[in-house]
Amino acid sequence: MTLTFNPDIYSQLLSQHQPRIIKTEEENENFLEIVEELLSRSHLTLEEDALLELLVKLIKDFEDKHYQLNVSTPRSRLKHLMEARSLEQADLVEILGSSEIVAKIMNSELEITKNQAEALGKFFHVNTSLFVLE
Repeated sequence: MTLTFNPDIYSQLLSQHQPRIIKTEEENENFLEIVEELLSRSHLTLEEDALLELLVKLIKDFEDKHYQLNVSTPRSRLKHLMEARSLEQADLVEILGSSEIVAKIMNSELEITKNQAEALGKFFHVNTSLFVLE
């Protein structure tokens, strides 16, 4: 059985929820509630999945624009992971090469290289992309 996208059902969902560019915190909260409700379901129709994808994009755009103070960087993510595990800079020397390199990375004097990002990803058991500038 092949599932097919039904534009009439999708139109009904769009009419019901009226997704649009989010301009206020209240609109953002309302769309977040719809997303949470959709995510709580065990199975979504193709139309519901399309609505979910649209809402997530609208929310992401709003939050990227309005919450820039909270934008993380590879360095801030590294610091967060270190704090969460109670690690000191010395604990990263073996991974990054030397205490001088660790200090320069932590003091924003050096960016994390691709090889270092891969080593950090393995060490922390996280995706390497966390340590790479986007």
